[in-house]
Amino acid sequence: MKHTELGRVGEEKGRNYLLENGYRILNTNFRTRFGEIDVVAALQDTIIFIEIKTRKSLQYGLPREAVNFHKQVQYSKLALYYLQKYNLLEEKARFDVLEIYAESTGFIINHIQDAFGFQGGRYFF
Repeated sequence: MKHTELGRVGEEKGRNYLLENGYRILNTNFRTRFGEIDVVAALQDTIIFIEIKTRKSLQYGLPREAVNFHKQVQYSKLALYYLQKYNLLEEKARFDVLEIYAESTGFIINHIQDAFGFQGGRYFF
């Protein structure tokens, strides 16, 4: 399976996992000039910005390690833009990471809730 297809399948598995666990999907692949949020979901009274990382080996490290400080700052900008655009700045929000491992027997999902906080200060658009 090619890298892009693995990512696409991983995102699909991740969305299904979220739905099965009571999350409401608000947006997928939300794109701005700052980048893309894989999934924006809601659970109870919280907006959750979710990065999905899929790997078939640990050769390049754990999937969560790809969500480094730079990526966290980028995601913070994206999240603030999203919250402002949809007039949700007063809502609770968090960042989750879904690590998805593709194994010969299927997919294993590790859901890291509240993986990091807003980084890089406040951004206004």
